[in-house]
Amino acid sequence: MRTLLALGAVLLSLASAPDRPPAPLPARMADTGGGSQLITAVAPDAAATTGTLTWWDRRGGRWVRAGSAAARFGTNGLAEGATRRQGTNTTPTGLYDLPYAFGIRPAPAGTRYRYVRATEDSWWCQDNASRAYNRWVEKLPADCRPAEAEHIVAYGTQYAHALVIGFNYARPVRMRGAGIFLHVNGEGPTAGCVSVPADAMRAILAWADPGRRPHIAVGTRRGPTAIVRY
Repeated sequence: MRTLLALGAVLLSLASAPDRPPAPLPARMADTGGGSQLITAVAPDAAATTGTLTWWDRRGGRWVRAGSAAARFGTNGLAEGATRRQGTNTTPTGLYDLPYAFGIRPAPAGTRYRYVRATEDSWWCQDNASRAYNRWVEKLPADCRPAEAEHIVAYGTQYAHALVIGFNYARPVRMRGAGIFLHVNGEGPTAGCVSVPADAMRAILAWADPGRRPHIAVGTRRGPTAIVRY
């Protein structure tokens, strides 16, 4: 009888104990890039054009939320980065480094990233036939057609401030995609980038420390492109 009473007391205490809060998202991911800063961009599903972007610090062995903002994704949602095709207006999922920052406007106060200020000659080449494919260029090279490149200063709102996302960047694969950035919101969904409000973009640039090797992870809450896979 005493054993049954004791067992009942244990079961009752377990039933009444509060649920443990879930571990922070970075702690549940397969990889965070090895640094102590991380940005996560999460959409409800692969067809979504909106979601949430959060930036995190790793302190004392734990991931701590540093800030969060509403995010926008590609007009056609998100697609697996390893198989994405250029021109699909999808945001590539995966884990990527952040090579450098740029902008039409001066770098926000506190920016530690290398920050490239755009000029009238600044372009991002997206021409698959060009040797400058998926690269910033000052003056278009002869093999990069203007129709296959973005004139940076033509996007005064979106590229006021931005971070290059290292998708297809280190060793570009032709037709995989080019010019994927974290930038300021325009009027609606993006052509494949991730965007946030202007104040959030400034806050991210003031927060990001290249010495802490920040990365960005893009994905969905669940399914084949779930962010915890990356």
